[in-house]
Amino acid sequence: MSTDRTVTVRTTDHGDVTMPEPSWCVDSHDQAPEALRDTGHRGAQHRVEFYGYELATAELVQDPFAQQSDRNTGVYVAMGHLASTLTPGELDELAALLVDYAGTLRHLARKLSVLRTQEAGR
Repeated sequence: MSTDRTVTVRTTDHGDVTMPEPSWCVDSHDQAPEALRDTGHRGAQHRVEFYGYELATAELVQDPFAQQSDRNTGVYVAMGHLASTLTPGELDELAALLVDYAGTLRHLARKLSVLRTQEAGR
């Protein structure tokens, strides 16, 4: 996490709170005020779609004030809803898309390893 970059968020329970902001965070932090424990950082969303169906999203996240979960940087993954009978060509296309997305997830895993190593060295 960068120590020279900060962001101020408005919270419902602690007022305005200024916190360090990681260089990878793309969140504008301008959402409606929420409890401090629910504030956090979000990286760029990596999304994969197949014929208009969202299959998955993945993004770097950090919840520095979380009370019930890990405060370290992680990757949040959500799997979409695809329920469809596919032709052989469509199935090949889907398989290729998933192989490509696996590369994206591997890239995020390596980036996450670097970030966690940096965080541990603080």
